[in-house]
Amino acid sequence: MSPRILSLTLQAKSNTRPSEVAIEQAVVAGWTGRDPAAVEKHIRELEALGVKRPATTPIFYRVSVARLTTDDLIEATGEGSGGEVEFVLLQHAGKLWVGTGSDHTDREVEKYGVTVSKQMCEKPIAPVFWAYDDVAPHWDRLILRAHVVEGGKRALYQEGPVTAMMDPRALIARHVGNGGGLPEGTLMFCGTLAAHGGVRPTREFAFEIEDPVLGRKIAHAYRVQTLPILG
Repeated sequence: MSPRILSLTLQAKSNTRPSEVAIEQAVVAGWTGRDPAAVEKHIRELEALGVKRPATTPIFYRVSVARLTTDDLIEATGEGSGGEVEFVLLQHAGKLWVGTGSDHTDREVEKYGVTVSKQMCEKPIAPVFWAYDDVAPHWDRLILRAHVVEGGKRALYQEGPVTAMMDPRALIARHVGNGGGLPEGTLMFCGTLAAHGGVRPTREFAFEIEDPVLGRKIAHAYRVQTLPILG
C-alpha cells in the first residue's frame, strides 16, 4: 500500500519546518496505563458498553494509514462514534517526534470487535509535532486534555498528565520487542485517559497536549458528519 503523505510542521529547538511526511504504518496502542487500577477502570468503562476485555495489556492494533487525517471534519456512519485524546509518536527522518491525536472509534462496532472498530473511523491528528528529545527531560510534566460540545455547551471530557500512560520508550520497547526504536515512517497512538462522565459518542471534539515547561501547546479540533444507516 502507498504511504499516507501528511503536511506537518515539525518543531525542534534548532528550527521549525513544514514537511511532507510519509507514513508507512499506523498503530493504535491500547490499555497502556502505568497504573493497573486506572487500566482496570478504563476496561470496565468499555465493558459497561459491551466491549470485551483485551487479550493483553498493552495491546497494539494496526490500522490503515489511509485513516490518518489533519482535517477538521470527518465522516462516520451512524451516531455511535466518539473521540479520545492521546499522545502520538512519529518516527521520521531518523528522529522521534511527539504530537497529539484522537483515536476516533465506532462504539457500536467496538462491541463486536475492537480491531474492526479501529478501522471504521478516521484518526484525526494535530498537524504539529515536537522533537521528542526537546520534551524528554520534562516528559512527566506534559498534559493531555480534550473538550466536547454537548447540548450547545463546551465541556471538559478528558484531562490528565501523560504519566497516566506508559513512558514512550517503554511502550516502544513493548511494541517492537527487540530493543530497537519505532520503524521509520511509523505513527503510533499511545493510549488515553478516563472520560469525565464515561465514554460516549462525541460530535464535536477538541484535543491538545500542553507543555507547561516550555509554555506551548499543540491543539486541534474536528466535527463529525454522520452518514445514515439504511437497512
